[in-house]
Amino acid sequence: MIFTTLGRYFLTRYVVTTFWFLVGIFSLVFIIDFSEQASRLSGLPKYSIMGALLISAFRIPTILQQTIPFVALFSAMAALISLNRRYELVVTRAAGISVWQFLRPFVLGAFLFGVLAVLALNPLAAWGAKKEEAMLAALGSSRTSDAGSIPWLRQIYEGTDTIIGARSVQDGGTTLLNVTVIHFDPQGSINLRQDAASAKLEDGYWLLNDVTETISGQLPRRLQTAQLRTNLKPEFVQERLAKADSIQFFDLLRKIEVARSFGFSTNGMETQFHSLLSLPLLLVAMTLIAACVSLKFSRFNQSRSVILGGILSGFVLYVVTVLVKAFGSSGIVPPFVAAWLPVVVAMALGSTILLNQEDG
Repeated sequence: MIFTTLGRYFLTRYVVTTFWFLVGIFSLVFIIDFSEQASRLSGLPKYSIMGALLISAFRIPTILQQTIPFVALFSAMAALISLNRRYELVVTRAAGISVWQFLRPFVLGAFLFGVLAVLALNPLAAWGAKKEEAMLAALGSSRTSDAGSIPWLRQIYEGTDTIIGARSVQDGGTTLLNVTVIHFDPQGSINLRQDAASAKLEDGYWLLNDVTETISGQLPRRLQTAQLRTNLKPEFVQERLAKADSIQFFDLLRKIEVARSFGFSTNGMETQFHSLLSLPLLLVAMTLIAACVSLKFSRFNQSRSVILGGILSGFVLYVVTVLVKAFGSSGIVPPFVAAWLPVVVAMALGSTILLNQEDG
């Protein structure tokens, strides 16, 4: 069925519908994000409209990743409803082709869409996130895509206990912005605080720039640069500060092995890896859900509540997937189970409903 003329026609209809959904979402997200970036960055000394446009363009792949399951759901529903209203599916059924046959092009299209999202969109999103960080730094902003969580590092070197905090990170964690360094004496009391505009991890030391040193009972002292000795390695810092969703698919396995070698928890990265692996089948599950509420719409004149039910079902599946993924990242549920269980359950449920509707 897939390689017949009718199969290619259905697959083409699905691909075209999906493409226009992506174009519409891209345009809408770009306009909204550009308006937000323009208002947030307009006060920076090096702000320009072109810079804000580029930052929004770099952010779009990351945002689109979150909408992929809904694009698959809506495009499948729109394509099937359109075919039904033109009585093309009615003629297909009359020719003796079952629902399991003419759904194969849609399932194949959803699967290929998921593969493309994993192999192309995900690396593009990771690359765009790095470019966004560089652009924000060039404009003079201390906020980056990782600014939502303030990283803290603790190091003990040559008997000195130090805690390093920053408002944001760049270059995989080897560059910190708006840095605070707190030094402790052997008794555990704070004896020195250093506030720096940035810190760069060099070979054996942190290079602090534009530093303000504060010692109890003394006036603050400003320094152009300062060095903080460290035994931290760039690889260690990168793994310590890396966010699982900012690592591209092709680097995840290597990052997992490196994190294990340092003794870090890899639940987040393993969950992300299995979530990306299961994405094509998640889109297939979304397509089956769309078929459950779209195939008989025109023939039996169901109300719009049926279509709304399909949208709500897809939304519930997405929420459950994200929730279970959070459980997997925290170690409550094994990462493999967290990523694959919602997909398997959704595919089984969609197939069961179609079997009941079509085959009795």
